[in-house]
Amino acid sequence: MSLDAATLALVAGELKNTLLDAKIDKIFEPTRDEVLMTLRTRTETHRLLLSARSGSARVCLTKESFENPLTPPGFCMLLRKHLTGGRLIELRREPGDRIVYFDFRCTNEMGDLVTNTLAVELMGRYSNLVLVQGGRIIDALKRVDFDDSEVRQLLPGLAYTLPPKPARPDFLETSAAAIVAAACEKDLPVAQALGKTVAGVGPVVVREAVCRALGETPALACDLTAEEKAGLAAAIDELKDEHAHGGTPTAVRLPQPDGAPKPVEFSFFVPQQYGSAAILTRYPSYSEMLEDYYATKDRAERLRQKSRELYKAVHNMYDRAVRKQAARKEELSQSAKADTLRLYGELLQANLWAIHKGDPQVTVQNYYTGEDVTIRLDPRLGGNENAQKYFSDYKKKQTAHAMLQKLLVEGEAEIEYLRTVLYEVESAPGEMALNEIRAELKSQGYLKYYKQRDRKQKPADFLRYTSSDGFEILVGRNNLQNDKLTLHTARGKDLWFHVQKAPGSHCVVMSRGEDIPDTTKQEAAELAVLHSSQNGGAKVAVDTTEVKNIWKANGAKPGMVLYEVYTTVYVTPREGLEEQLKKR
Repeated sequence: MSLDAATLALVAGELKNTLLDAKIDKIFEPTRDEVLMTLRTRTETHRLLLSARSGSARVCLTKESFENPLTPPGFCMLLRKHLTGGRLIELRREPGDRIVYFDFRCTNEMGDLVTNTLAVELMGRYSNLVLVQGGRIIDALKRVDFDDSEVRQLLPGLAYTLPPKPARPDFLETSAAAIVAAACEKDLPVAQALGKTVAGVGPVVVREAVCRALGETPALACDLTAEEKAGLAAAIDELKDEHAHGGTPTAVRLPQPDGAPKPVEFSFFVPQQYGSAAILTRYPSYSEMLEDYYATKDRAERLRQKSRELYKAVHNMYDRAVRKQAARKEELSQSAKADTLRLYGELLQANLWAIHKGDPQVTVQNYYTGEDVTIRLDPRLGGNENAQKYFSDYKKKQTAHAMLQKLLVEGEAEIEYLRTVLYEVESAPGEMALNEIRAELKSQGYLKYYKQRDRKQKPADFLRYTSSDGFEILVGRNNLQNDKLTLHTARGKDLWFHVQKAPGSHCVVMSRGEDIPDTTKQEAAELAVLHSSQNGGAKVAVDTTEVKNIWKANGAKPGMVLYEVYTTVYVTPREGLEEQLKKR
């Protein structure tokens, strides 16, 4: 569901009432498609989110916390230069279109007052933010040149023009009778005919009009009776009346058999088209509706954007390590045939009389089995030289066999380590965590060209929880933290947890020298599963032991530890446990 012009009109009206005359205090660009502004009125502070992301383009107030990049992107710096300190003097929208204009009264470099307009275009994959002054583009979040579009370019210095509008009339500005009359000329299902007749509303609005007037009838628009046409016009007028009175911000979720309800729609009315199966949520404001509807989706998308490059690099390292390991195993199987080379050397030395220089092969008797054996020869060498060559190849294979066995052990350790890093990248909560992973990979020689950001970041703390019995439970965020937690922070009697044979965080119950109750052990085991690649599984195996039983082998990768004395428990994490233990 995308934000249509009708709903956007109500969102803009709500924002205007709240933000007019507010002053811009701070500007951030959390991701390449989003801008976050902090605006202050005389009595309140508001955070305005402007999203040009194709799947969730919107403008709304937000209470969500964002992790901003340590180095601001170029467009963010430009907005700070031209807008910081500016006061919002007008908020307007393009009638019938998904464009909102924020007019700010600002002071330029010469100290003169100027009006800078931020045009927020919310048009699906063409969504954009454009900064305009005096009708000329200062810059755009997504520049559009002549190669991208021959119709409309968005480049610094060009005149700002509107995108082409559909030829259809605006739903809110056209009478219901005219809409129905035009739709009934089409040989299409009623909702589809309405959608092709008017602009400014999404499919959910025209479906709702049809549902309220005709129910679930499959009739074609051209076949409607006069009575049905009148009912459809009345339903359209009813929706328009709801819109004129501010509407009711409502989101629709449908139950899923294997998970949480799935968000499917939102609009300015309470829908009837989904029947009793739908879960309808009404909100006090449109900003809260949009924020709640897109929250989970956007959080995942922000993380995916920030982690994409690192994930691809680590995934390539992992694939390379797996291929290298397979090649080593194949080479090891070949080196296992070294005894045959030694036997050939012995048989050639025992039968030198039968070998002549220039012979391509010789057939001799294997005195161990009594069978005849045909041995290939190098025609350029004599009998003894061929025998020595087989002995030399035998020694090489023996040496290779010993080295390959060592390399296979190292290869398995590397694959296991890269699996844990892949898990860390996938589960990283933000850019700070990703930077810690990059630094770890650089320290291990995997990333040669990783450059620390200009601003040094403070190392993140462990994840901290308090058990039902009052014991502190610490969880590492990455491999370096896992080492720090297990080998330096925890002490001998503290209890350590980790999922069995799978990537995950180290989890430690700080015992304070006391006996740890079973309830706390259960909660710690569940947290170990929640912070692992097995999250979501049932009856997951978790190894637990006292910290004094854990050691690290020389040269082992970060996060890789050894233990022999342990017990294994099988747990299924309870829903909401993590939040419950965080609040204690």
